[in-house]
Amino acid sequence: MALHRKRVVRAPASSANLGAGYDVLAVSLSPVLELEVEETGAFSVEADLPDVPLDRTNLCVQAFERLHPADRFAFRIRSQIPPAAGLGSSAAAIVAGLAAADHMFELDADLFALATEIEGHPDNVAAAVYGGFVVCGPERVARIAPPPELEAVIAIPPQTVPTAAARRAIPAEIPLADCVHNIAATAQLVLGLERGDLSLVAAALADRIHQPRRQHLYPRSLELVAAARTLGALGATISGAGPTVLLWCEWQQTGRVVERARARFPDFDVRRVNFSDHGVDVRAL
Repeated sequence: MALHRKRVVRAPASSANLGAGYDVLAVSLSPVLELEVEETGAFSVEADLPDVPLDRTNLCVQAFERLHPADRFAFRIRSQIPPAAGLGSSAAAIVAGLAAADHMFELDADLFALATEIEGHPDNVAAAVYGGFVVCGPERVARIAPPPELEAVIAIPPQTVPTAAARRAIPAEIPLADCVHNIAATAQLVLGLERGDLSLVAAALADRIHQPRRQHLYPRSLELVAAARTLGALGATISGAGPTVLLWCEWQQTGRVVERARARFPDFDVRRVNFSDHGVDVRAL
């Protein structure tokens, strides 16, 4: 009797940079991409998002095929993660595809190394693999569990920003003063998260490397970042390459922040989410 394999993978959204931690810091968020892979004897792809490739160029399939041919498998993708919004949709797809093949064929692959190679940078994939807050160092990834009193709100504007355009906006050389500022802020943010000191977190969210240089790509998003504290948030950061804004909240203020953000920025899709302690998860069916 032929073996019938089926796996369901859930990979989380993520927010990278977190202000000053450009290409170093990220966090897992509660929205997920769910990938179901079933051995049916024929290749097929279904997805509930528009404009997602339904062939072998699909990111989930490409990642799966780094570890095993996809010829006999059906892929079904359901996602709560908006594409091209700076919320790690590609990282979630890559990690989900790799995890499905790895679990299905008991390969014990290095998911983080493979996902980083495919994605081209480590921050989002580290959050998707490991969960929680991640610090991508030169030799290893360290993770920090989200402080229980810290919550998140995402505000998604109607326009999208291509990651390639956001990357091109960053020059090859950055003034020393900006680098020193970001090193200090990143160190303080990591310390604040580790201690659960929200006053230290609030003081460490300002960036001087990527957000100011991308202002022309999402001026409205940076208006929201600047207004975050007047809305009751601890502060705000651009999520990854943007244009989504991540508002950092003390849990008792989160509901009020959502209401005020929706009232003052009605063109944004404002959602309450959680900083998640969970990375990718695989179930056999």
